[in-house]
Amino acid sequence: MNRIGFIGTGSMGSILIESLLSAKALTPGHVIISNRTLSKAQQLAEKHPGLIVAHSNADLVKEATTIVLCVKPLEYSVMLEQIAPALTPDHLLITITSPIKLADLESQVPCAVARVVPSITNAVMSGVSLCEFGSRIQEEQRHFIRSLFAHISSPVEISEPFLRITSDIVSCGPAFISYILQQMIQEAVEETGISEEAATYMTTQMLIGIADLLREEAFTLPTLQKRVCVPGGITGEGLIPLQDGIPGLFTQVFRRTQAKFAEDQELVARNLSNQPHQRKTKTH
Repeated sequence: MNRIGFIGTGSMGSILIESLLSAKALTPGHVIISNRTLSKAQQLAEKHPGLIVAHSNADLVKEATTIVLCVKPLEYSVMLEQIAPALTPDHLLITITSPIKLADLESQVPCAVARVVPSITNAVMSGVSLCEFGSRIQEEQRHFIRSLFAHISSPVEISEPFLRITSDIVSCGPAFISYILQQMIQEAVEETGISEEAATYMTTQMLIGIADLLREEAFTLPTLQKRVCVPGGITGEGLIPLQDGIPGLFTQVFRRTQAKFAEDQELVARNLSNQPHQRKTKTH
């Protein structure tokens, strides 16, 4: 059996595994997992009988042909040191982290590499996953990745120059929107005395309703705003402070994420270049 291995069962790694199992894209016996803290992998396996736990990353690579790397960027050098001896040109590596460049990853391994940036929305088989493919990816591998992640998302292929901004929207966006809505709830409570419970419920249902309208293509974002905001009405009055305060805000957000991304990329590249385990990158 060609198994899929997941190295790292933290927050996003476990979300991906459980989502793919729930969507029946994979069966537990088709999945092998490893984690730096073995007990965490074992706990996940207890929730999904049949899930296979590898006792080391090297053992996982020997049992899986496709390996999804769900570890933090600065853990890559140690992880690659562990799995490099077992990798062959027949393996496929999929990283879910953005700071590591695919070209740098290719320089460390003999096989094809790709990137899939997931979103927390994938936990309910919704939202987008971002796909970037390395230079060695074959067409059947590209098709396999897109087909696998189509079970839990809408895969969108992106190129490296747009990796950060698309990740900000797809992967970071839920946190940004969540913060904005929490501020709306908090200030509604402080200004009017409405209970936090009531404000939270109404805000949550409002957001779900907007999502349903957009999903059904009943409105676009601009037409939705136009329909609600009638000339001379209360909504328009409420938009005035938003129009004063919001424009330019996300420019600052994106500039900060871009700067942190560049810093992380430099750290990861330096970390990898200092490792003695670089392998010849022969392919088929």
